[in-house]
This record gives sequence, structure tokens and C-alpha cells, in this order.
Amino acid sequence: MAHAKNHDYHILPPSIWPFLGAVAAFIMLVGAVMGFHGTTDSFFADYWLFLIGLAAVFFVMYGWWSDVVTEGNSGDHTPVVRIGLRYGVILFIMSEVMFFVAWFWAFFKNALYPMGPLSPIVDGVWPPTGIETFDPWHLPFINTLILLTSGATLTWAHHAIAHTGNRDDARRALWLTVGLGLLFTLFQAYEYSHAAFGFTSGIYASTFFMATGFHGFHVIVGTIFLAVCLIRVYKGHFTADGHVGLEAAAWYWHFVDVVWLFLFFVIYVWGS
Repeated sequence: MAHAKNHDYHILPPSIWPFLGAVAAFIMLVGAVMGFHGTTDSFFADYWLFLIGLAAVFFVMYGWWSDVVTEGNSGDHTPVVRIGLRYGVILFIMSEVMFFVAWFWAFFKNALYPMGPLSPIVDGVWPPTGIETFDPWHLPFINTLILLTSGATLTWAHHAIAHTGNRDDARRALWLTVGLGLLFTLFQAYEYSHAAFGFTSGIYASTFFMATGFHGFHVIVGTIFLAVCLIRVYKGHFTADGHVGLEAAAWYWHFVDVVWLFLFFVIYVWGS
């Protein structure tokens, strides 16, 4: 009994995952730089090292988070530990907020002070001449309704786990949420394929694709996050007292929803 646990904290054993994660990220970075300076017309020939690093990163993510799930199911995530995990998720989302602030800053700066051919003597116009913007009340508005609906279905799933313990409702709600996330991604891909401008068509196009594209990437990540939560519900992992993974997914998804509302009203409506 000398080593019996007599505290509420989770003292982790040594783990290989942080080291492997750093190595994988470094390989991916070096591979990306090599790909940027590639001399062939083949993506795989230029970015082979990047793809190896990316695969290694995915492997680390799977292994590390599998360990976290195992720790949660074995009782290591005590109430005190769960508080720390929640703080970690909050800090991560705050960092993501600042990430998107950068893209909004770039868009506002160029929209409020557009640079014309005679700048700084005479300012330009926004959107720049020759840019045909999207109708915000067509596909972008439909995507807005999709994300808002997904936020409601996710709240239903969280309520079913945390308050009523109805796993059937949680599964139904999560299936709907994952489906809506996939539908949003498909619609955005369709929108991109019909854009009247490309990424290199000027500052409007680059800020548009960086802001909405990174949001789309977050939607894909969030959809995967929710799909994992759905699998865990089927396995019976979540309880009314212990469902930090589902909470983290819900907070992340609601953050993605809010960012889209800002994107919709700033870039699609006001910026057009």
C-alpha cells in the first residue's frame, strides 16, 4: 500500500508521445519547406517528406488521445483532474480565437483602407475591381442555418448525457450533428468550386480563402471530434459525472459556429 493513490491529481508516467509528436511536427515542417521549393510538377515528388511527417503526426494524435481515453475510463480523471482538463480546453479555444482575429484583422484593414493603383494618394475600392463576390443569402446563408442547427443538435446530445442519461437520444443527436458537419463541408467545397476568383486573385481572394478555408478545416476537425464522441457513446464511455471529452467537443463546435457567424456577417454580407 506504500504506493497507493492518496490524492486527487493525475501523476502521469513517462510517455513517448510528446517526443514523437515534436519529431513528427519537425519532419512535417521541413517537408513543407522542401515542397515549397520543389522543382518538379509532381505533388508527391515535392512533398514526400511532408506527407511522411503528416502521417506521423496523425499516428501520434491517435496514440496519445487513445491513452487519454483509457485514463478517463480507468478512473484517473478525478473531479480535480477534470477541472484542469476543462481549463486546458478553454485556453486552447482562446488561442484559436486569436488565430482567427489575425484573419479578421487582415480583412478589415484592407476593406477599410483599400489600396489602389495610386495609393497612398488615392485609395482603391472594396471589393477590388473585377472581383465578383458571392451572394450571401444563397449558399452561405444555407450553411449558416446548417451550423446553427448542428449547434442545437449537439446541445441536445450533451443534455441527454449530462442530465437525462438517455444514450439513445445522445446517439441520435450526435448522428445528426456529424451529418450536418459533413453537409456544411460539402456545400463549402461546392461554393469554392464555383468561385469567380482564385487564391492568387488579389488581397480580397487571399483573405477570403484563408479565413473561410481555415474555418472549413476547423469544421472537418470538429466533425471528426464529434464522430469519435459518437463511437464513445456506443461504447458507453460517458456518464453524467464524467464526459469531459464530449464537453470539449461541444465547446469546440460552438466556437466554430460563432466564428462562422462573424465570417458570414463580416466577409459575406458587409465585405461584399
